[in-house]
Amino acid sequence: MVPVRRSAPWLWSRRPEPVAAFDHLIIGSGINALVAGALLSRKGDSVLVVEREDRVGGCMYTSDAVTLPGFHHDVMAATFVLFLTSPAYAALAEDLGKHGLEFCHSAHPTAALRPNGTSIVLGMDRAANVTAFNARGAGDGDQHARDVGAVEADAEFLFALLGQPLWSRQTITLLAKQAWKKGLGPLKTWFGEAMEPSRGWLETRYASADVQALWAAWVLHVGLTPEATYGGQMSRVIAFALEAAGAPVVKGGAGQAAAAFRSLIEANGGIIRTGVEATKIIVENGKAVGIETAQAEKILAKNVIASTAPGQLYDGLLGGSSQPETAKKFRHGRGNFQLHFALDGPVDWKADDLDDVALIHLTDGIDAVSKSSNEAERGMLPAVPTICVGQPNQLDPSRCPEGKAILWLQIPDAPSMIKGDAAGEIETTADWTEDMREAFADRIEGILSGHINNWDQIKLARRAYSPRDLEQMNVNLVGGDPYGGACTLDQFFVWRPVAGQVNNATAIKNLYHIGASTHPGPGLGGGSGLNVAKGLGA
Repeated sequence: MVPVRRSAPWLWSRRPEPVAAFDHLIIGSGINALVAGALLSRKGDSVLVVEREDRVGGCMYTSDAVTLPGFHHDVMAATFVLFLTSPAYAALAEDLGKHGLEFCHSAHPTAALRPNGTSIVLGMDRAANVTAFNARGAGDGDQHARDVGAVEADAEFLFALLGQPLWSRQTITLLAKQAWKKGLGPLKTWFGEAMEPSRGWLETRYASADVQALWAAWVLHVGLTPEATYGGQMSRVIAFALEAAGAPVVKGGAGQAAAAFRSLIEANGGIIRTGVEATKIIVENGKAVGIETAQAEKILAKNVIASTAPGQLYDGLLGGSSQPETAKKFRHGRGNFQLHFALDGPVDWKADDLDDVALIHLTDGIDAVSKSSNEAERGMLPAVPTICVGQPNQLDPSRCPEGKAILWLQIPDAPSMIKGDAAGEIETTADWTEDMREAFADRIEGILSGHINNWDQIKLARRAYSPRDLEQMNVNLVGGDPYGGACTLDQFFVWRPVAGQVNNATAIKNLYHIGASTHPGPGLGGGSGLNVAKGLGA
């Protein structure tokens, strides 16, 4: 008889024998997996979450081992506006609060800082924004009020489209109601305007280059470029969300959000196991019944929920079987580059009014963003990358020792496979090397330091992460892509991740696919986890 240990709710042996069943087995522990786990465990179902890394949270990761002791850096995700405004948070806010989730805010969520030293700041007071924007360009403030006001007026319809399962009776009903309310012609017009690129929106509505620069870079944060279809609508949604909810960070770091989820799931009776890699989804008679792990376990469950990129699911966990033909065409997008600084004191910006801004984009506007993203998409290191600078300690002083500061830099324009350097200065190879990473970090730091009076006096340490580094930390960040795949129209909405997939279901019964690669796409909204949990009765 093989000895069996019974100290856990599942049974195991060195042989991969089937074991006791869970209602739901979730592979991965990113935001969507945790949302699903929290909702399903709260329902009273038995839930097991397995995570290959030694921590939960996916891109929600805070570490004090990045630069210097006492400096707590969000290594990947940092800003939670999409979660704070999401149906998932509305459903879980009270529970998560009881388990330690707390947000920190600034009255000024974002700003743009141009190479000529001019800056423009967005606040959370619409009237003040209107006045400030009108002073930059005739009518720009009034246009801003119309843009965010239109999103606000259509919020119920728009956020339902961006959140709920699209290939469903409820979406057909939603569209029918909107057609009845607006009329078919106006609804057709609405969808046409929603397809507008960000460049088209900004260049035809705003006179001021400063106001254009304020919004030009935000389209990168949804995995698009200024020329991409529906980028204008996504940018307007972001403008509305930032003005309404700000750019909050989690007190103590993004990792504390993951800790709150874990505490909640375990309090509901769910089980989370880290350091456990799922290697195969067990399929019997066309139905998923469990997984095999790298530890030679078999774990059975009524439902298997995979929070993975398509490649990990179809080529890895399913061994190339049951793969939709269109999955072979799935493309990942640009990589991400992260840069973190520990500072000996607060930043003295050369421009005014930036001290408490949560996120500052260093860019000259639409053409600059277009150029850097195009260079990255062609495999080139951008000559002048678009840089997003976060100042988390200004919102949450617990991130660093008193009197010190940290900066969080995200560069959404990094190629995963490199063909050259657009500036002709950095010697490159096809794959990221440590030397290339540090040379690109030098370029970024050079741009940043040019906007700061006291940089040489306050810089203590820095740490850079290339797209390759990020993928090694999180297998779902294929090529360093944080958006779960290119977000172009052909693989978004009802076509995400592939045209043949219907919502989060797969061709295999009881196997569900969630995460950034599935509708409603990337970010910290938790939408796909919510949709699957609701579909399973939560």
